[in-house]
Amino acid sequence: MVLDRGDKVNQGDVLKLAQDAIRTALMMSAPMLIFSLTVGLLVSIFQAVTQIQEATLAFVPKIVAVLISIIIFGPWVMKVITQFTTNLISNINLYIQ
Repeated sequence: MVLDRGDKVNQGDVLKLAQDAIRTALMMSAPMLIFSLTVGLLVSIFQAVTQIQEATLAFVPKIVAVLISIIIFGPWVMKVITQFTTNLISNINLYIQ
């Protein structure tokens, strides 16, 4: 986010910065959440079909799916957070006026 004006930061600028931060957090967490939800749904269907109601059967595959998604999407997540942080730090003089 780059401020359009040379004057002080107003409420709209703070809201835009917060919106960008929330959007970045959602982008970074989306791959892990999607993997976890998909595996959870598949395990739930499997449990319903086989009538096996074991708590660890639902928990362990989700943890494994999240770990695999972190390995796969880790570099992309680091790139996104690095870009956001670099942008924030490079424009810090605009925010502290």
